[in-house]
Amino acid sequence: QVDAVRVYVNSSSENLRYPVLFVVRQQKGVLSWQVPLIFRGLYQRTYNYQEVSRTLCPSEPTPETRPSDQIIFVDVASMAPFNIAYELLVTRLENFQLETNKAFNFTASPSQPQYFLYKFPQDVDSVIINVVSDAAYPCSVVSVQDIVCPVYDLDHNVEFNGVYQSMTKQAAITVQRKDFPGEQFFVVFVIKPEDYACGGSVPSSVHGNANRTWNLQRTKNLQVTIVPSIKKSVYVQAMFFSFLSFLSFYLGSVVVAFVHYIRVQRKASAGRLSPEHGSGIMTSSHPISASTPEGSSYGAIDESSSSGGRQMSSPERKPPAGSDTDSSVEEESDFDTMPEIESDKNIIRTKVFLYLSDLSRKDRRIVSKKYKIYFWNIITIAVFYALPVIQLVITYQTVVNVTGNQDICYYNFLCAHPLGVLSAFNNILSNVGHMMLGFLFLLIVLRRDILHRRAMEMKDIYTLDYGIPKHFGLFYAMGIALMMEGVLSACYHVCPNYSNFQFDTSFMYMIAGLCMLKLYQTRHPDINASAYSAYASFAVVICLAVLGVVFGKNDMWFWVVFSIIHVLASLALSTQIYYMGRFKMDGPDSDWGIFRRAVMVLYTDCIQQCSRPMYMDRMVLLIVGNLVNWSFAIFGLVYRPRDFASYILGIFICNLLLYLAFYIIMKLRSSEKLLPIPMFCIVSTAVVWAAALYFFFQTLSSWEETPAESREKNRPCILLGFFDDHDVWHFLSAAALFFSFLVLLTLDDDLDTVRRDKIPVF
Repeated sequence: QVDAVRVYVNSSSENLRYPVLFVVRQQKGVLSWQVPLIFRGLYQRTYNYQEVSRTLCPSEPTPETRPSDQIIFVDVASMAPFNIAYELLVTRLENFQLETNKAFNFTASPSQPQYFLYKFPQDVDSVIINVVSDAAYPCSVVSVQDIVCPVYDLDHNVEFNGVYQSMTKQAAITVQRKDFPGEQFFVVFVIKPEDYACGGSVPSSVHGNANRTWNLQRTKNLQVTIVPSIKKSVYVQAMFFSFLSFLSFYLGSVVVAFVHYIRVQRKASAGRLSPEHGSGIMTSSHPISASTPEGSSYGAIDESSSSGGRQMSSPERKPPAGSDTDSSVEEESDFDTMPEIESDKNIIRTKVFLYLSDLSRKDRRIVSKKYKIYFWNIITIAVFYALPVIQLVITYQTVVNVTGNQDICYYNFLCAHPLGVLSAFNNILSNVGHMMLGFLFLLIVLRRDILHRRAMEMKDIYTLDYGIPKHFGLFYAMGIALMMEGVLSACYHVCPNYSNFQFDTSFMYMIAGLCMLKLYQTRHPDINASAYSAYASFAVVICLAVLGVVFGKNDMWFWVVFSIIHVLASLALSTQIYYMGRFKMDGPDSDWGIFRRAVMVLYTDCIQQCSRPMYMDRMVLLIVGNLVNWSFAIFGLVYRPRDFASYILGIFICNLLLYLAFYIIMKLRSSEKLLPIPMFCIVSTAVVWAAALYFFFQTLSSWEETPAESREKNRPCILLGFFDDHDVWHFLSAAALFFSFLVLLTLDDDLDTVRRDKIPVF
């Protein structure tokens, strides 16, 4: 047991020109202070205290002294030309050494800081220092320092050494034995003279004597408990759990693929289907050539089609291609290979009832190459985006480790398990699900793509006019986006704070946008946005997110500008969707009179004669969508949420859910079926998203507040003693996104045996 000595001094003098100086000389150090003791705050405010109490650094016993003896010298001096009364009291601390798993209560104030000694037990390699208080204020600082004298235990020097946190009601610091060669350390508690650092009120700016405060009562009751942290075996169990949990998805996918293969083989042996039915391609047993005019191009409409009254034939028949990767490189300007398509497409798209054959008239190979640009572009974006992010978060972690300032990063300190240089390895490990499931989704898409190509090699691809056109570029891009979401979320959780939160959300914007584009592309393959336009739009969104982080907290002008942009973008996109992309916003043939014409249509159709909209289903969707987006704009103007990145993400997700619900409802209205696999994926998506969102809203920290206020939300681990609520959110959200992707991949499998001129567009 180590004993320590505490010196208490008190002086009735308020003369700041002639303070009383106290100097304590010890075996290995000198400690000095003055009375009145002066602390400085904002706006040159001063806080003066006439009572000071300091703990002396414990001395090591020498051969000349007994272990319990300490030799100290106390010098008292003042330059005052008159006598000054003072009081000096030296006492022995009975409870200077903290014990494991035993709570200890004490009080501290700005002029009477406290610190205690802790020694690691033999079988403990890591401990968590838990500090709690019933009162949020006064603001305090908890510091862990090596056994070095002097101990830095005042407001102006507590940050000079060791690891420290600001605190209101709760603080937690994880300490590892390897960081202290002597296997012991000091736990220091300092009360700050002002509360603004912890989110309290900021003192007003005053001058003269009113700027001085004497003997302000700022005593705080604290309780400290030091408990052992987890052992190394828990790290191993957590890693096995993380990888095995998501490897089970791989096993499930293999089982489903094997069962599907067996079923297809049985049907093939029965002579009903070919083995390539799993790719979603009709076999030659269907009378395709009988109903398709000789020499017609891909996706042509015959005379018997209910969706078109004329035959669209190309001037010459192109030779069949073996695969999508033929040698020639086609430019986007070659998409419309039929001479009359430019003049006919506007006529076709103005029909009241559109069918998929109307919007799948372009060369399949060229359209497929167009969508593969999504895949290659997102890889380029991921590399150029991720490398600077990784470099930046490594710098953040280095700054935390070197300075010891744990207010830089907003961890859940009650469940932050370090590993190597990382302060919260559990928050990084839990993102492995996004990477593993993103790669699994790529494998599933690759399997479908290969089966599709094999089926195409066996048939004349220009006579295939069944099912949804198979373009996998957007699916590949979605898989890469899911993997990058895991990488960037892990980077964000290396040191989570307000300045790098965009790392965690950037690819979430892209995932939501790619899902909406894929859903639209399903029945509008010829008129979907190009990869360049889509990624340029995502770049604009990310720029707005950055501006929102900088200006969105208090600047009303930013919210006005953003809301105007939001509403105008919604109207422009709605008009493009309603008129199936027939109006152009750029080029020499641009139609900037689109808004004027829209007003005229509303006036003539709704006011003069109140006629029924030509495209009722589309109109209903767009009205609801605009109401939702305008509601978001109004909400932003009124409440101005500080978490602007999550606000934008909420806009994306709500629009995606609205469009998906509309798509499924219209699919069922059109007497289409939901097969067992997509039905299972839809139910799984809903269940897993519900569970994931429950854990997402269990807020464990918040960079919208000060670090001390954020720590009030910290909670212990809930899974394996290693993962917290947010880690469970990572696990479940990865699974939910994976099931969501599978919904989009399998939703229209029931249409593989349906002619495109029988598949409605909505």
